Amino acid sequence: MDRLTTLMDRFQLSVCAAEPGEANLIALAGPEGEPVRIRYYTTESSPMRTSAAVMWAARVEWSGRRNPFLAALPAQVDYDISGAPEVQALVRAMRGEAEAGRCGAQSVINRLGEVLMVHLLRNQLQNGATEPGLLAGLADPRLSRAIVAMHDHPGRLWSNADLAEVAGLSLSRFAEVFAAEVGETPIGYLRRWRLILAHQDLSRGDRVDAVARRYAYNSPEGFSRAFRKAYGVAPMSLRMAAA
Repeated sequence: MDRLTTLMDRFQLSVCAAEPGEANLIALAGPEGEPVRIRYYTTESSPMRTSAAVMWAARVEWSGRRNPFLAALPAQVDYDISGAPEVQALVRAMRGEAEAGRCGAQSVINRLGEVLMVHLLRNQLQNGATEPGLLAGLADPRLSRAIVAMHDHPGRLWSNADLAEVAGLSLSRFAEVFAAEVGETPIGYLRRWRLILAHQDLSRGDRVDAVARRYAYNSPEGFSRAFRKAYGVAPMSLRMAAA
């Protein structure tokens, strides 16, 4: 079971070197000039505030607030990398590429940035969360099995009983713990996840009826009603705009 791969694959991540004033990801240096902390600002309303030495800065774009993991992160994520030499090496390599300006530097920075973000997200999952949301759900070893199953197989006709069995909990206990940790019902989360994926597919120009079938809607009409309620626009309008 992999809690991150589907989210990383489904939501395009780009990382570019940036000036500190334009950055939302910064590496802070310690007294010896080595990177000791990563700070990631997940919202535009959380501007960078630090008096520490900024060793390197970047701009991360990760599909905006439609990304449920990004929406679940706190406004400011702090990641202590003083004891993580492999992450420190990533930061040094990214800074070196940006400063050298060699051909292909942006491609290298972007790929190393993806690896850096995976380390940061792993750290967040390890630390858990104090507020209900996807992060808290994925940090729970029982709930995470059910959430990953929904992420990996969104078109399956899941029931609460199916998901409870995947989690290894009784139906009543699963519903109780899921609501407490994630902040919504399992089927409510599944519906929201399906509509997020449907939005992506329609934005690529996929047919409305095909998308409706893909995510287990009984009819294109029912899918259209749910989509319009979630996004305020008809799925056909989004598809036409993409075309």
